[in-house]
Amino acid sequence: MQRFFKRLKLGQQDRRGATLVEMAVVLPVFGVFMAGVVEFGHLYMTINTLNAVARKAARYGVADGISTSQVQELAQQTIQKAFSTNNVLIDVKEAKLFDSSQVNTDTIDYNSLPTANLLEAEPRELFLVRISVPYDEVALLPPFWAKNLTLTGQSVMRHE
Repeated sequence: MQRFFKRLKLGQQDRRGATLVEMAVVLPVFGVFMAGVVEFGHLYMTINTLNAVARKAARYGVADGISTSQVQELAQQTIQKAFSTNNVLIDVKEAKLFDSSQVNTDTIDYNSLPTANLLEAEPRELFLVRISVPYDEVALLPPFWAKNLTLTGQSVMRHE
């Protein structure tokens, strides 16, 4: 009986090396997976932040007496609190085309929309606040998998 327990104990000692090898194989794969989960979570958090800042700036711009530059300044100040980057593009554009039910948002060239002048905007006139930032400026890890990716947040509101 003692001989059986000696063999059992000897088998456990031999298994320690196998556990170490398994851990050496699994741990890097698990680490890469966890880094990906964290990076994708950060990506979605960044997009949500851009949308929230655009919404805040657009909400500020709906009131009379607020200029386009004041809306852009508010958005810039808010973005600076969230991200440490100066490479942010903030556009305030006319958005009359959204009044049509036939508009296809996938085909809109936002750069070709005219810049909105909020001081001269008519009541109920739509305008768009669009904020874009290059992903490599805000990424946690170097974005080797996403070259030249631009994150965008936007909000459309009516001037009051």
